Amino acid sequence: MSSQQSSPAVFCHGLRKVYDGRQGLLRRPAPSVVAVDGLDLSIGPGECFGLLGPNGSGKTTTVEMLEGLLEPTAGQVGLLGRSWSTNEADLRERVGVGLQETHLPEKLTVEEVLTLFRSFYRRPRALDDLLSEVELTDKRRAWVGRLSGGQRQRLAIACAMVGEPEVLFLDEPTTGLDPQSRRQVWGLIAAYRARGGTVVLTTHYMEEATRLCDRVGIVERGRMVRVGSPAELIAQLAGDHVIELELEMGNDARLTREELLALPSVAEAQLSGEGLWSISSSQPEVGAAATLALVERKGVRLARLVTRKASLEDVFVALTGRHLDDG
Repeated sequence: MSSQQSSPAVFCHGLRKVYDGRQGLLRRPAPSVVAVDGLDLSIGPGECFGLLGPNGSGKTTTVEMLEGLLEPTAGQVGLLGRSWSTNEADLRERVGVGLQETHLPEKLTVEEVLTLFRSFYRRPRALDDLLSEVELTDKRRAWVGRLSGGQRQRLAIACAMVGEPEVLFLDEPTTGLDPQSRRQVWGLIAAYRARGGTVVLTTHYMEEATRLCDRVGIVERGRMVRVGSPAELIAQLAGDHVIELELEMGNDARLTREELLALPSVAEAQLSGEGLWSISSSQPEVGAAATLALVERKGVRLARLVTRKASLEDVFVALTGRHLDDG
């Protein structure tokens, strides 16, 4: 049955989290902080859904409320047709969680860590199967402190999958990993989905979201500003190509948005940094030639001009005016 016809695996409505801001023993008044502001979300069974946004946008707070680790200030949360308030013990058996940072005891071996986590579940997966899936069979007796970054992350994901969960939450699972280790983690996620699992993923990596996610939700300042498949969101841009134009610093000559928008095939132009323009174009060869001609007429010194296909990063910039790596 498709996700459109069945009940959602993960659901929230009007989700809100406000921190009162009071700090220290004296509890001095301080401004409240709204981390999540009325967020709605519905994720179908078997879907991989990605939450995109810069640090501080509310992604991790949202995921922690969905995971039952954080109490919402307001709103509803449902997983697999159940709620944390009345079905916590059942949901803990059916949900796996990979945190943004997983700190495992460094003096335990890989086998000891997985044995510990297996003891938390009534019907855990076989130890040898887990070790084989995360490619740590030859490291089963190695101390956690001796593992590489990629091996540690695969072990953390194995801990999250010990109970063969129906829903797997992964918060920035490949941050800081080298490309090879990142692809190994992608393979684990793909294998889990092939068994019918649902994935909720937060990430900063556009290639990761594009490759793994059926749909993504763009979060900005605690609100969901757009939801769709990567291809759908990119298609909504004014142009399917981007011309990146970087001007040399210290040059008095400047370009204006109005001048760029007047060029042929240019649909949008945004100043995304000092002297750095992102120009949307449906015909990049026409737009690039016209842009170079404008640069020459204005006497602007050019540092760099490149054209590329539009990406989810461009979608985020168009919707929010910020980059995904902005703090």
